[in-house]
Amino acid sequence: MSAPVRTRRALTAAALVAVAALGGAGVALAAPAGPPPASGIDPVRAGLPLFGTAQRPATGDTAPTTVAPRATTTSRPPATSRATSPQTTTPRTTTTPGTTTTTVPPATTPTARPEGIATTPCTATARACVDLASRTAWLLDGDRIVRGPVAMQHGGSEYPTPTGTFTVQWKAEQYTSREFGTPMPYSVFFAPGGVAFHEGRQDTPSAGCVKLVLDDAKAWYSYLQVGDEVQVH
Repeated sequence: MSAPVRTRRALTAAALVAVAALGGAGVALAAPAGPPPASGIDPVRAGLPLFGTAQRPATGDTAPTTVAPRATTTSRPPATSRATSPQTTTPRTTTTPGTTTTTVPPATTPTARPEGIATTPCTATARACVDLASRTAWLLDGDRIVRGPVAMQHGGSEYPTPTGTFTVQWKAEQYTSREFGTPMPYSVFFAPGGVAFHEGRQDTPSAGCVKLVLDDAKAWYSYLQVGDEVQVH
C-alpha cells in the first residue's frame, strides 16, 4: 500500500472517531467536490458508511411546499349578564300596543271607630249614655237623641259608678236595696253589684247607681229593655 493511501485512511479513521464523539449531532461528511483521483482512492471511499442526518436539497422543478399557518380561533368571553333591578309593585303599569294601563293597588283604610253622637261621649250602638264628669245622661236611638241631656247623680268615692259598656240585665218598677234598705223605684239594672238607673235624690251621691228625678226615671224604665246597650263614660 502506498503512503498516500495510508495517510488518507488515517485521516478517515480520525474523522470517524470525531463524528462518533459528537454523538450523532447531525454532522454530515460532504463528499469532495472534484472528481476522484486516479490513484485508486475511490474504492476505499465507496466502502465507507455515510454518517449524519443532513440531506442535500432535491434539485429539479418541484416547487417548495408552503405550509399555511394554522387558523387561530379566538373565543369570546361569555357575555356578562346585567344585574336585574328590583321590581316595584306599586303602581303596576301594563303596556299594550297603543294602550297603557296603570293599576294602583287599593289603599288600606283603617277601621274607623263608630262616630259618636253629637254632644254625647257615646256611640250610636248605645241606647243609654252617661257622662260622669258632667253628671248628665241621654237616651239614644242610633244617631238620634231621644231624651237628654238630663241631670243625674252618680256614686261617690266609696262606691263609684263603674265605667264601660254594659247591657240591661233586668228591670223592677218597685225595688228596695237589700244592702242599704233604700227604695229604688223604676230600677233598670245594667252592671254587676246591683248598679241601676233609678229614681233618687240629686243632692247626695249614690252607692254606685245612677239616680234620676222621677220623670226621667220613668222614661228610662219605659224606654230601656233587657239586652239594650248602656255606655258609661
